[in-house]
This record gives sequence, C-alpha cells and structure tokens, in this order.
Amino acid sequence: MADEDEGNTKTQLTSEITNDETNENNNDGKQQENKSKDTVDSVGNNDENDGDNDEEEDGNVDGGKSNDDEDAAAAVATTEKKKKKRKKKKKKKKKKSSNEGTTPTIGNTNTTPSQKPHGRMLNDTAFTDYYVKHGQTNPPTIPISILFANKEFPFGEEVPHPTPKHLISSTVNNEDITSRTTSAEKRALDRMQSDIYSKVRHAAEVHRQVRSYAQSFIKPGISLVDMCERLENKNRELIEEDGLERGIGFPTGCSLNHVAAHYTPNPGDETVLKYDDVMKIDFGCQIDGRIIDSAWTVSFNPIYDPLLEAVKEATNTGITEAGIDVRLCDIGEAIQEVMESYEVEIGGKVYPVKCIRNLNGHSIAPYQIHAGKSVPIVKGGDTTKMEEDEMYAIETFGTTGRGYIVEDLECSHYMKNFHAPHVPLRLPRAKKLFNHITKTFGTLAFCRRWLEREDGGSATINGTNGSAKQVKYMGALKNLCDVGIVQAYPPLCDIRGCYTAQYEHTIMLRPICKEIVSKGDDY
Repeated sequence: MADEDEGNTKTQLTSEITNDETNENNNDGKQQENKSKDTVDSVGNNDENDGDNDEEEDGNVDGGKSNDDEDAAAAVATTEKKKKKRKKKKKKKKKKSSNEGTTPTIGNTNTTPSQKPHGRMLNDTAFTDYYVKHGQTNPPTIPISILFANKEFPFGEEVPHPTPKHLISSTVNNEDITSRTTSAEKRALDRMQSDIYSKVRHAAEVHRQVRSYAQSFIKPGISLVDMCERLENKNRELIEEDGLERGIGFPTGCSLNHVAAHYTPNPGDETVLKYDDVMKIDFGCQIDGRIIDSAWTVSFNPIYDPLLEAVKEATNTGITEAGIDVRLCDIGEAIQEVMESYEVEIGGKVYPVKCIRNLNGHSIAPYQIHAGKSVPIVKGGDTTKMEEDEMYAIETFGTTGRGYIVEDLECSHYMKNFHAPHVPLRLPRAKKLFNHITKTFGTLAFCRRWLEREDGGSATINGTNGSAKQVKYMGALKNLCDVGIVQAYPPLCDIRGCYTAQYEHTIMLRPICKEIVSKGDDY
C-alpha cells in the first residue's frame, strides 16, 4: 500500500507543475527553462507513462517564475524524503516482527538491578529485580533451568568449617580440622556429590528469584491470600512444577505479629496486611526431594527494626557456629547470647528481645523437612554433633512476649508422617483423600488451599479439569490425623499483643566447606 500512495502523489505533482507552467509568461530565458526541464524530468522518470508528457512539457515550458520552480523542486524533494522515512520504518517493523517470533535466550537487556523492596531491614544490596543480572525478565518468567542452561547454577556462600568449641582447648590438632579444604580425599568426596549439590543450588536460585519478586508486591493493603497465591504460582512457574520431582517444598507461611509460624490463610480468610504488622514469610522449593527452607521478616514501621536486627544477627551467628563435629547445644548458646543482647521500644515501653525457647532449627533429608535433629536457639540443648553431608535449616525466632509458644487458631498446615503406620481406613472419603495426598504431596507438607485448587495441588499429576479438587474433606482429614497417618501443624503463637520475628537459611555441610545455599543479596 505504501508504494501505491507514493506513485499517486508524484503523478499529481507532475500534472500540477505542467498546468502552472503552461499558463506562465515566457519572460525569463533559457536558465529558467533548463531548471524547469530538470525538475519535470526528475518527476517524469518515476512514472511509466510520462514519455509524451515530457515532450509536451519541453515545448510548452519556456520559463515561468523562479519561485514557482523552486516550490516544485522543494515539493519533489520533500516527497523523496518521506519515501525514505517510510522505507526505514518498514525495515524496523520487519526486525521487530522477526524478533517476536523467537524465544530470547536473554530475557532482559537491562542487567542492572534498580528497584528497592517495600519492607525494612533487608541488606543494602537488596533489589526486587535482583534476577535481571542473570538475564531474567522483569517480572521473572524464564524457568531457572532454561536461564542457566549449559552453565552451573549459582553457588551459595562457601565458608570453612569452624573448629568445634569443645575441641578448642583439647589436644586435637587444629590442622586436622582445617585440612578439609586441602585434602585430596575430601575433595574427591565432594565431587562425588556434585549432582546432588547442583539440584540444591537449582532450588536455592528459584527461592532467591521468587522471594525477590515477592518483595516487589508485599506492601500494606495486600490480601494475604492473593500474596500467597502469587508467590506460589511464580514458584511453580520458575521451578517448572512436575509433581514430586520438582515443586513447592511446603505452604507459604505468612504469620502475623504474635503468631510465630505455621500460619497460611485458609479458603475464605480475608486478612489484609497492615502497616504496623510484623509478618514472617517462610516458603520452600524442592527438586527431587532436596528442600530449600528459608525465611525473612517483613515490617514497614521502623520501631520494629531492633527486633528484626536481633533475630537476623542471631541467625547469622548460628550459621557461623554450625559445622561438622559441632555440638548442637553450642550453637544454641551462641544464638541466645546474641539475641538477648537487644531490646526494642514500642509505645513508650522497652521490651527485651527473647528467644522463643521451644522453637528450633532442624536437619533436612530428601522429602523430609524435619529429619530428626533439632538445632536449639537457647543454651542447654542436646550434645549431638553435626555430621558430614548433612543439610540444616538454621532458623531463629525472637519475641517481645514470654518466649514460649503454644498451638492456637485454625489449622492450615498438614503433612503425611514420614513413617506413617499402616492403618486400615474404614471411611471411603478418608481412603480417597489419603490416596490423593500420597499421589500429589507424598511426605511433603500441604495446606487446605491446595486441596481446593482445581488441580488438587499439582497440575502435572492431576490436570486442571477440576476432577482433583477436594470437597467436603474435613471429616476425612480429621480421620487421617486421628489415626496418625497425617500430622496437623496448627499456628504457633506467643501471647497476644506481642511481636515475633524470624530469619532462616539452609546450609550444606560439604566435606570441604560449609555452603549457605539460600543466602542472597537481600538477607
């Protein structure tokens, strides 16, 4: 269409020039005659049927006013410029359309993070678009396996194992402990586990990108149901959810204020995040059962900063103290010393920050979030030692309350017992629900929101036609809990009116070093 419009314009210009110059007086001589000939020739050459017109114009155009000739030449020049601009625009459109038809290997040309989170007490290096430096889109849409195709997933922070406190004053040679980093045998053992470490790092990078994305929309006024669903859907997208092979490690915890853990909104819960709330965000990712468990605290009011700082520093202290052959009780003692050195002023009253003494960190095994060992956050705990190739979630909880939690409120978290007994089930609904849980979640934690999804908790396993959606299941779920097949995990609460905070990281005790796999630019 563009070519046809340009030809009509030129033909009209030619006829207009001919008519104007035919009526002019022949007063100017040969110089104007040559100019008009050149002008008419330049126009006539673009027309296929202008041979006769050229002859007529040669005979009729004797001169004319110089201003008219200049106007005609300017009009032709303008037309030519417009034609060139149209051609350039056409080329640009072709390039854009060709780029849209292909999948880019790099999702974003801007590789410098720039957007800051709404919450407080994250590191100065925290950006909600952290992932763009890896070529990710903003918001993130490229699965992590594609984003890091043909290259290693990012490593966590690697630090040497510490010398256990109970060995510092003994006759044990410290060189035997630090030689792990140089021992050829230990390095060989480390390489043997490289495939497992890669899966853990894959899940950890998913966690980092999902939480960075979540920090961009977590702000006062958001519904907790909407927040959890957006976070979990992005988790499924980036990890490429595939049933028990890849997916969410456990439901998204968003415990508020005096509730320390294990709260996620049930269907119909319309709770909205407020400016003065202190919320703990705790979610997980898993690949082949290798679970990443990491959490941070969201607040917007600066009066809570000392509470958050106390818990963050206590968690970092626990991570520093952890290592092969370290006694669990020594970690708890170091955590408590740091945590309880802080205090916070709220409403004109000063509160000492206390450890929640009956909450602990824990070891992690494949498809088992609580694998048996507990990492206390107060002194006087178990003298059991950490061992090589174990994974731990080092988490600490601080409170302005009494420092002791109890189970309260409506339960939302459930999990099939890892060593569930074989119990004959008499209720048909209980049998149906048990089969659904086993097939969809295995021994991973789940929540009621997931049971009521159209896919029943996994689109890969159950499809999205709605047949897996669970209805009228509460009686069956209670029956499974009563016989010990499923364990309920109600919200854990301190006294009402107090505030609690949490920070958590997952660590791997590799033969040659300790790797804090979930650590990021934010915390």
